[in-house]
Amino acid sequence: MADPTDKNKEDELAGTEQPFVQHLMELRDRLLYCIYGLAVAGVLLAIWPGPSGLIDLIAVPIRAHMPPDAKLIAIGVFSPFFVPLKVLLMTAVLLALPWLMYQCWMFVAPGLYSHEKRFALPLIIFGSLLAYSGIAFVQFFVLDKMFSFIQRFTPAAVAATPDIASYVEAILSLYIAFGVAFQVPIVVMLLVRFEMVTVEKLRSFRGYFIVVAFVVAAVLTPPDVVSQLALAIPMCLLYEVGIVGARYFTKYSKAPEESADSAQP
Repeated sequence: MADPTDKNKEDELAGTEQPFVQHLMELRDRLLYCIYGLAVAGVLLAIWPGPSGLIDLIAVPIRAHMPPDAKLIAIGVFSPFFVPLKVLLMTAVLLALPWLMYQCWMFVAPGLYSHEKRFALPLIIFGSLLAYSGIAFVQFFVLDKMFSFIQRFTPAAVAATPDIASYVEAILSLYIAFGVAFQVPIVVMLLVRFEMVTVEKLRSFRGYFIVVAFVVAAVLTPPDVVSQLALAIPMCLLYEVGIVGARYFTKYSKAPEESADSAQP
């Protein structure tokens, strides 16, 4: 087995240490780049489709279950201004997410070994795609089914005219919940990669994770069975994806010396 204290083996990061002030300056630059990216995304969205266009887009799922002439209402005095602005800022963050993740990558990359860089960047890209998938799943499937389910319990004497502020707050919480929950494969693969758990242990924990998924869904989603099932079931499926990917990911991301040690009898 290779000796980790072997002096003949050079550390590829040796001599690359930087002063603490240099790290702060690098962090400042990366934060500025993030702000610039958000500003560009915000300006582009303000030009097209504009705050009103974004509100119309996110209101499509609920308006499909409202009378043709019905509209969302604004109870607060400043809601017609602040709610579209809030939606614009959140959409700008979503649009600039790959750029923001890239800046995080550029900040930490100098301190990573070559084999760590090999799997860090794909994980960032995969995590961003999973977040986008979770948000798209909410927008194009969950909201429609959820409002359809809720509409069945609305009395005929009640006019369903939701407040735009409460509606935006509710769907943003769903976007965040699903975007984070869809990161399950990333968490599973990292747990296996850093030897905090084995693939066999994850397989035996499958039944417990199903219970955990439904508990998390009950806490993070509104009190309706549709949204809870829509979050819990994908989490269980993504857990299985993480188990399958963990074996290949661990083998791919091993350091050269780790691969040589595992190849020895």
